[in-house]
Amino acid sequence: MHNATTVPDITRRKVTEIFTRDEIRMLTARSDIRGFIAVGFTWLTICASFVALAWASQQSLLIFIPVLLLALCVLGGRQLSLAIQMHDASHGTLFKRKWLNNVAADWLCARPIWNDLHKYRAHHIVHHTHTGQAQDPDLSLVAPFPTTRQSLARKLLRDMAGVTGIKFFIGRFLMDAGYLKWTVANDVVRLPGEGMTPWRRLIMFVRNVTPTVIVNGVMFAVLWASGYPWLFAVWILAYMTTFSLFVRIRSMAEHACTETGSETGSETRSEKSPDMFLNTRTTRAGLLARATVAPLNVNYHIEHHVMASVPYFRLPMMHRMLRQRGAVQAPPGYLDVLRIVSSKAAA
Repeated sequence: MHNATTVPDITRRKVTEIFTRDEIRMLTARSDIRGFIAVGFTWLTICASFVALAWASQQSLLIFIPVLLLALCVLGGRQLSLAIQMHDASHGTLFKRKWLNNVAADWLCARPIWNDLHKYRAHHIVHHTHTGQAQDPDLSLVAPFPTTRQSLARKLLRDMAGVTGIKFFIGRFLMDAGYLKWTVANDVVRLPGEGMTPWRRLIMFVRNVTPTVIVNGVMFAVLWASGYPWLFAVWILAYMTTFSLFVRIRSMAEHACTETGSETGSETRSEKSPDMFLNTRTTRAGLLARATVAPLNVNYHIEHHVMASVPYFRLPMMHRMLRQRGAVQAPPGYLDVLRIVSSKAAA
């Protein structure tokens, strides 16, 4: 068995070299119940955050402000959890039944955060096929790293200030109207405009955005009926601040500053390693990380890339098995990752 630090120069190691067929069958077994638990817990936590905010609004500012700040962190973490559930459903692993992955997850997980499960699936499968290579559509998310501490701090501050969120809103509007190619990365690819009249763009935009408007409209209506319509503004604020921050940290942890080459004699390969054990990172996550940047075991990312058919609740077991067989090493924590990605010396 090859150790992850001395893996041969290949694109994929066969999963059957690491696990038996019975183990693969056990690891890839899916569950509708576990899927509903994930979705249900996320929405219950969102509701609890709204209830806490409604209660705190009746108290003094000394109570309301800390509760508001905590709620922004919780809501941003649960919005990321919805994104990860969409991700798992795109692989068909959130639920056992196909229609639950394709329909229920789209409406309950993707649409509330202005996303589209089916577009995401087409985008994401290319990332798995060409991870770290020139064809990887997510490469722009990790290409700037390592950077300096000052540069990373500016990026994180832009996230918390809502600048990144504003850019996302503008980008998603232009994608839904057919001006830009759909992506969840940082690339901006303009689409040809021949034959696209303003009327056709309006129809396209309305068709694309309607599911998101419906789901968020229902949420707003429920909050309005409860007497607290302003809570919907907190949902949007979290989406534009803490959610952007958590998405950035999560994406850096998964692929930024992973193996970029290997020495062979006197030659050093400069392109990204094609092996998922080298171009992907698993990160240690404590309670705080799981509540914010690492929901639904998304921190077990090497495991996910090795076998994307494994559902979220079996990834920790798969990690333990890989550790026992010497295929992966002890993972770093998220603070370690932040130090790694900001390790470039200032000019």
